[in-house]
Amino acid sequence: MRLLLVHSLLFSFGLAQAAVTAYGPHVQSPLGTTTAASASYTGAASYDQTTLVPPPPPNPPPPNQFNVELQTGAVSGLSIQQEGSFFGFSIEFSVTTQIFGLNSSYLQVPFLNLMANLRQRSGSVKVRVGGNTQDTATLVDSTPDGAALEKYYGNESNPTGTPPLIFTSEIIKMMAEISALTDVYWYMGVPFNDTQNWRLQIAEVGEAMLGKYLIGLQAGNEPDLYSRHGHRSDSYSPQDYKDEFGLLINAMEADPKISNNGLLIGPNLAGQWSPSDIWQTGFATDFNENLAALAVERYPTDNCYAQFGVGNPVSGQDMFPRFLTHQSGIQIASEFPGATDYAQSVGKPFLMFETNTASCGGFPGLSDSFGAALWGIDYALQLAYSNFSTVLFHVGGQSVYYNPFTPPVTNQSSFHQWTIGPIYYSALVVAEALGSSNVAQVLDLQANGGNDYTPGYAIYENGQPVRVALTNFITDPSGNNDYTASISVGGTVPAQVKVKYLLADSVSRIANFTWAGQTFGSAFSSDGRPVGSVDVQTIPCDQTNNVCQVKVPAPGFALVFLTDDSLSESDQGPTTTFATTAYTKQHGTATIDPSILATSNGQKGIADSLAGTSEGRQRSNALGFAQALPSLAALLAGALVVGRLAHVQ
Repeated sequence: MRLLLVHSLLFSFGLAQAAVTAYGPHVQSPLGTTTAASASYTGAASYDQTTLVPPPPPNPPPPNQFNVELQTGAVSGLSIQQEGSFFGFSIEFSVTTQIFGLNSSYLQVPFLNLMANLRQRSGSVKVRVGGNTQDTATLVDSTPDGAALEKYYGNESNPTGTPPLIFTSEIIKMMAEISALTDVYWYMGVPFNDTQNWRLQIAEVGEAMLGKYLIGLQAGNEPDLYSRHGHRSDSYSPQDYKDEFGLLINAMEADPKISNNGLLIGPNLAGQWSPSDIWQTGFATDFNENLAALAVERYPTDNCYAQFGVGNPVSGQDMFPRFLTHQSGIQIASEFPGATDYAQSVGKPFLMFETNTASCGGFPGLSDSFGAALWGIDYALQLAYSNFSTVLFHVGGQSVYYNPFTPPVTNQSSFHQWTIGPIYYSALVVAEALGSSNVAQVLDLQANGGNDYTPGYAIYENGQPVRVALTNFITDPSGNNDYTASISVGGTVPAQVKVKYLLADSVSRIANFTWAGQTFGSAFSSDGRPVGSVDVQTIPCDQTNNVCQVKVPAPGFALVFLTDDSLSESDQGPTTTFATTAYTKQHGTATIDPSILATSNGQKGIADSLAGTSEGRQRSNALGFAQALPSLAALLAGALVVGRLAHVQ
């Protein structure tokens, strides 16, 4: 049993700013029907209860009965072998102290539980710490207020108003502690804003503290947007990026504190340049020994007009049907023709380093819906089939809609828990679909005659089909668009199969989905552990006719385990989770109805009180405790923290 001092309630108590978000304090106006508990709801985007209208069933409807014939042996069209940790997360650097904890002695228990859930299913987890904030981040010995991370407003130079960061080695030490408990492997980023004075401390300390758990160092975040964002001249080109990448390699090789110079990741393009523009410079061949992987970043669309007035206004309701189709994932994969083949030819994995439903925070009612969970599954499996090696879904702050998981703000942490979004359900499902063997291969079945509303995938291991993933994007309470897949296997089907379902009554439902009967509940209600009894359904098969009939409701997802071994490999019993014995406010407190307190915030709503990495209302050159927390003395008097040793259950 490993003992760890854990603090799960006042998790961002040591922050020098009032709050940390990826996109600032803005909250969008709902574009659809709202189902908030009351009209006075003033919460941040991550708790918005806007509910969209599900698209009507297609007319004519797709067939509701079709065959899935699985071959064995030498099957053509299979993907490369995929690791169970294929589906991971990209965490904006500026929110690490919200997600990970105050410091290495006070870790966020819900985050440990969330990672442990995935580790139990896939063997390990991949997490990137980076984003817009990584290029200007500086590792320092200490910060003015003693926090692990601080932001300096007034020097923003991004369209999203992202301020520079300073942080201490406590950030990396927290990452090391998390790895020791949950087998998280990390990607980080070397600052790329000053190529004449490289700040390599993040590589030095990362290598020393994380060891084998550091698997990549991103060099340049979206360099093809540097000119547009004012970080480079208008003439900045792929060749210029390659030249700067070479300068970084030279600096690292001259640094005696860095022993592994083969961890760099590039070109990390956002879409302004194509990967072939970079390949033509000789980037991947000239720097082959220094590259751990090749990577891109891509969102299927954006909602930047609502946040920053950039681009065209877009309605989440209008966009919703585009995410409820097999073509959505296919479209993104097709934007990189030949890229995965090229990566294999130079011996490198090809990564989707940052993605989610829409850049600039996503859409209310769409990014946090059950439809997004189904989309995330199909999109991830499509990338796996297309020979990407990893996909990382982005995690921002309080003002985004697409977060896989969101901690409560500090002043609500005594009565609110974490909010688990649909993309985390997608992560669980994909982890179980691929399993922990690390030899899984994915095949797009073009199910139901290639119908876009009923996609399916087969997962193979060593030439044998072991799992089938079936999605139904349609919402139809009548049941007329439920479908039955008749699965047959070369040779003969087993006597029975086991099935897990991801379910909700509509693609527009917000929260309270169930995966195999378990849920993470609604907003503010989870400690990272699924609640409820596990429901794995047993479906008998007709061995005489070599068929197993599996029904998939509209909407819903079914993961079919063709063997008992494939089930046990994907779900190896109860997950080791973490409980805290650190308590707050043990005496001298007043009792207030949480339902009232949750929607009352003095003279202003909570959205206006949140600061962020973007330019906002609360700003100074170094916000300290006195400004970030209204009354530190009062908080200390009313929130006595009793830190005790936490234990592993």
